[in-house]
Amino acid sequence: MRPPDFWSRRDWVSQLIVSLLTPAGWIYATSVALRAKFTPQYRSRPKVICIGNLTVGGTGKTPIAREIVRILIARGAKPVFLTRGYGGKIRGPQLVSSYDQAIDVGDESVLLAKTAPVIVARDRAAGARLAEENGFDTIIMDDGHQNFALVKDLSLVVVDGEAGFGNERVLPAGPLRERVAQGLHRAHAIIVNGTEMPSELLTAQLPLIRSRIVPEESGWTGKRVLAFAGIGRPEKFFSSLADLGAHILATRSFPDHHVYTESELRQLNALARSMDAALVTTEKDFVRLKPAERQGVSSLPIRIEFIEFDALQHLLDSLVGRALPPQPQ
Repeated sequence: MRPPDFWSRRDWVSQLIVSLLTPAGWIYATSVALRAKFTPQYRSRPKVICIGNLTVGGTGKTPIAREIVRILIARGAKPVFLTRGYGGKIRGPQLVSSYDQAIDVGDESVLLAKTAPVIVARDRAAGARLAEENGFDTIIMDDGHQNFALVKDLSLVVVDGEAGFGNERVLPAGPLRERVAQGLHRAHAIIVNGTEMPSELLTAQLPLIRSRIVPEESGWTGKRVLAFAGIGRPEKFFSSLADLGAHILATRSFPDHHVYTESELRQLNALARSMDAALVTTEKDFVRLKPAERQGVSSLPIRIEFIEFDALQHLLDSLVGRALPPQPQ
């Protein structure tokens, strides 16, 4: 979804809309609290690590989940991603294969599968049982802080350092999926993604782990590009390109998880040709394109760097041991 303007604007019309919608937000927050209290929970044999957030829109959960899985693999674990497959047709539970397309299993599932196996399941408990059957020892939920079907051994809440909690109102009056205090009460730590620290977190009684996006490719300096993205916060992608020295001639933003039409792609290609520019998008957008549509389009691969890396390692120590170094012969 594209965040409505009234969530961030301060004019009287926007504030009036927020005020009128706030009671609906109270009802929404109460429904989440009731689900948290009364939903039956399944305790899986594999340890469950949830990478979630308290707001709608992009906070960087998926790249953070991928990086944590890389750490787990280095520890000798056998992890699997568990996701609902947002935007896909398949309800699951099903293991994602190399033949699956984003239209079937969701763009995040295809992207996650580049790092480790993925299970798509609208029913997370059923997905956990499939993970057990396949011998995985660690489940990483990409999103799911407001899904209560599984007992979580470690819940990490991701917060965008620049956006914070927005206007601090619950849907539909603001971007929050639940009240901040309620959501943080179930968390074990907070990952702040970005260079800024939201003031609301300065007094948080939880470990704070800062992270930042690190592009994996260079060679963009001076390159003429038309950048487009359909993610939660496309401006972050555009900023990353600019920081790499790309000469951004134009940008086009689309809603999160947007499925591009033939007409839109024709327009993007025509505009890029008219500017003598290269088309570039995010990895998440790239996997949503059909193979034929990727012709002439580049993607910018990224990774996450944890600044308080030792603090994250300490949290993981309680669940997954560190791999022993090879013993001398």
